[in-house]
Amino acid sequence: MKFEIGDKVVVQHTKEKGVIVDIINEEMMMVENDKGVRFPVFTDQLDFPYFDMFTKPKPVATPKTVYVDQIKKEKSHTSSPDVSGVYLSFLPVLDKDVFDDDIVEQLKIYLINHNREDYLFRYDYRVNGQPVFELENTLRAGNRFYVHDIPFEQLNDSIKFNIEFSLSEKDKRRAPYHEVALKPGGKQLFKRIQDTLGKQEASFAYTLFDVYPQKQEEPSMDMSKLHKAGFKVYDVKEGKKHLPPARSVVDLHIEKLTDQYNGMRAAEMLDVQMRAFETWYDIAVGHHLKSMIFIHGVGEGVLKQTLHEALKLKREVRSFTDAYHPLYGYGATEVFFV
Repeated sequence: MKFEIGDKVVVQHTKEKGVIVDIINEEMMMVENDKGVRFPVFTDQLDFPYFDMFTKPKPVATPKTVYVDQIKKEKSHTSSPDVSGVYLSFLPVLDKDVFDDDIVEQLKIYLINHNREDYLFRYDYRVNGQPVFELENTLRAGNRFYVHDIPFEQLNDSIKFNIEFSLSEKDKRRAPYHEVALKPGGKQLFKRIQDTLGKQEASFAYTLFDVYPQKQEEPSMDMSKLHKAGFKVYDVKEGKKHLPPARSVVDLHIEKLTDQYNGMRAAEMLDVQMRAFETWYDIAVGHHLKSMIFIHGVGEGVLKQTLHEALKLKREVRSFTDAYHPLYGYGATEVFFV
């Protein structure tokens, strides 16, 4: 049966709201409105109120001035001066439904720093693997940082938070960066929200890390065996001397990379082009170039798109942009290194 006793319903023609208090038969229900008046209604004239709630446009309210001292303060996660760590905090924002019941409309996301040092961070929020919100900023010691809002209907098993931290003041003894990935399940989030509201707390949080990690020393290797085997071993400090000369402009057109491109399939050509990109990219990084240009042409944009996706994953890349080349117009990408 579609309806049960206790269901909140709305009469389709009159839009009158009420609660089912009795089931007369399969075709008729007894409904009581908010004034206590009971009346029978045919089942096909009833509907749940939620369709109107989520499809009816919300009226635009006149902006209301809110002063700082009126903002509800989030309860501190610090129970004593000894508590430390960095947290991702979720603050539920409540609204009223048609029955004046509290519902969660969205979550405000904060980064909280209970440690005594500042961190630089890169925040990346994804849904179904696709980037939705990205941010770079500084998280000060003993402070919290408002990041963004997440609509309640977006909370499911497909959301993920990727955050990369680094020290604001560099320390050679500490790790150059610290990556944290958080993927809370939808059911887990809903339970945390229910528990938070039930305890009348303002927010809940996940611990990202307690202490920023120390630098991991790579184990030293005995190179004598390689020498005896006939391999050439170079001091990493002199590695630049043994690199091929760097290029500030690299042409990735297939005819510039190989003479045997006739008969190649598109996927094979792309593989050759991306191998060349990786080679010249590594050489440029080894020579500490400030920038370089990759010429990919216009065409259908497959090489350009693949190149840009690869550049997004390179830690040495500060930024990249479409560049103009006198021979190829705007079929080029300029890369700027950190």
